[in-house]
Amino acid sequence: MGTTIIGLIVIAVAVIYVVFIYNRLVSLRNQFKNGFAQIDVQLQRRHDLIPNLVEAAKAYLTHEKSTLTQVMEARNNAVSAQKDAAGDPGETTKIQRLGSAENLLTKALANFYAVAENYPDLKANETIQQLMEELSSTENRVAFARQAYNDGIMSYNIFREQFPNNVIAGMFAFRETAQLQLDSPEARQAPKVAF
Repeated sequence: MGTTIIGLIVIAVAVIYVVFIYNRLVSLRNQFKNGFAQIDVQLQRRHDLIPNLVEAAKAYLTHEKSTLTQVMEARNNAVSAQKDAAGDPGETTKIQRLGSAENLLTKALANFYAVAENYPDLKANETIQQLMEELSSTENRVAFARQAYNDGIMSYNIFREQFPNNVIAGMFAFRETAQLQLDSPEARQAPKVAF
């Protein structure tokens, strides 16, 4: 009788421990998904500003159509990657694709800013200045949101990989998730806007 009670207590403690680990994994996963939702909001804002900037710049950059086209193509690719990643922010390949697409968009915008430097009337346009300032502010918000997301991913991955958590995570298909990274050091710098 005494061994049966001890056995039941051991089983109950083991079940409670498994439930604790499972619930902690769910909590950490939801935290990083919330972090991605914050990135998603800022990226949407960024993506919405870009067509307005391109449209406002068209009148000034009549000889730079390829630059404007490149920005819009990069933006459209980033929007597609964003929507794909938003469907499952825990999927490593989707997050990596989003990072690459945003990196290309940042490079296209940097090219746009470099071209804009050669057009004093464009730089002096109040609408362009306002849009560029809003875009720069949004870039900072994206950076902060990405940092919070990556911190959430790191906490989740660390907890998931610890023993015995890794056994329970494997049983319930809690998979490793990638941080949102930019590909190159140049892309890690916010676009520089000078007037």
